[in-house]
Amino acid sequence: MLVRITSKRQVTFPARVLDAMGVQPGDRLELEENPEGFILRPQRIDLSRLAPLRARLRSGSGEFDIHAFRAEPHDPALRD
Repeated sequence: MLVRITSKRQVTFPARVLDAMGVQPGDRLELEENPEGFILRPQRIDLSRLAPLRARLRSGSGEFDIHAFRAEPHDPALRD
């Protein structure tokens, strides 16, 4: 499979590739170099890093579902 690189060095991946990787708009891809070339993989959220935020949640507000939160539409300017 070939992809084209634009003059701004941007690449568009076919939708079926991104679907197979489980990535969505706004997600990040990790590019890892190894002796045979490069490996491209989705950057996953380390859920254990969210534990310090538990103290900031109001008690009685229920469980925080990170997957549901990520599925909600948000202002793209708020993404890191």
